[in-house]
Amino acid sequence: MPSDAVLYQAAALCLTYPDDDLVARLPLLRQAAPQLRAFTDHAALTPPGELAAHYVEIFRRGNRHSLYLSRWHDGDAPRRGTPVARFRDLYRRHGLECSGAELPDFLPAVLEFTARTGDTSLLTEHRDGLERLRTRLAGCGTPYAGVLDAVCATLPAVPRPGTEHGTGERTSVRPARPSG
Repeated sequence: MPSDAVLYQAAALCLTYPDDDLVARLPLLRQAAPQLRAFTDHAALTPPGELAAHYVEIFRRGNRHSLYLSRWHDGDAPRRGTPVARFRDLYRRHGLECSGAELPDFLPAVLEFTARTGDTSLLTEHRDGLERLRTRLAGCGTPYAGVLDAVCATLPAVPRPGTEHGTGERTSVRPARPSG
């Protein structure tokens, strides 16, 4: 079984917009992270245009399946800037900068950070949001749910409401009502 770092890096690639680079890397991703085979096999068999259209449908239409972790905690409120700044500050403390057009709370960026540093604090802190995203993705039957399944399987379970410590069981968290 590959290390969690390999899984996190592979999951980061699977959760980015599916371009030619991703398609070219699918055989390597399939081999390096067998936990993602359902997704990589699906992506390899799906025409690139359909794969891209599905990504847009799932992740870029509204916030129902947002890949921005602070949205699961803070929504689109103006106060969301503070948590986003915390992500950026943590990256800098590890000698990394967030590059590109995405904000530092973008899940693929967080997964890449975790793969490079071994610091799972952001994923653990946002475990509840990851579980809600995973549940929503599974509910709509997208292969992206399997990517979240694999990531969530590496993290501590979400404690059940009313308990101070989790039971070690995986729990399902009800999705919050969609905003808007």
